[in-house]
Amino acid sequence: MVSGPAEVAAALLRAHVEAAGCELYDVVWAPGLLRVLLDREGGIDLDTLTTVSPVLSAVLDAAEPDPLPGRYTLEVSSPGLERQLKTPAHYRRFVGTPINVKLTAGAAADGDRRFRATLDDADEQGFTAGGRRLSYDDVELAMTVFEWGPAPKPGGRPPKTQRKAKVQP
Repeated sequence: MVSGPAEVAAALLRAHVEAAGCELYDVVWAPGLLRVLLDREGGIDLDTLTTVSPVLSAVLDAAEPDPLPGRYTLEVSSPGLERQLKTPAHYRRFVGTPINVKLTAGAAADGDRRFRATLDDADEQGFTAGGRRLSYDDVELAMTVFEWGPAPKPGGRPPKTQRKAKVQP
């Protein structure tokens, strides 16, 4: 059942996003801001966002009755490197990667409320991370973790972009 502004916008935009070869990752409504997060295999690029954004804007403007009355800003972007996991499909996509989890107060009674672990498995009822089986209802927030490459060796030579240019006399 479609209820809030984010759900109404998602229902209107989904077919147009999919026609552009993208996935509607999430739609977030905050008063005055509609954030539409798009993704696709291999990641989303700026050209795609630039092409899709005016299409989505036109769809929202043409909808009757107005699904989002009042003034708001439409923001179309990627979910980013560290993204929130909200649906079972999101969790399944990132099995094998590290995630940060914040549990609801009731679910944390037998352990830490916040923890980082590798996402081991996910299905329609919940997921396993770090050996803990959790229901999606137990999770307040789950985010992927982007791990940077190895740290530079101490005392090593700085990259060319960080070296000082030689001044010619």
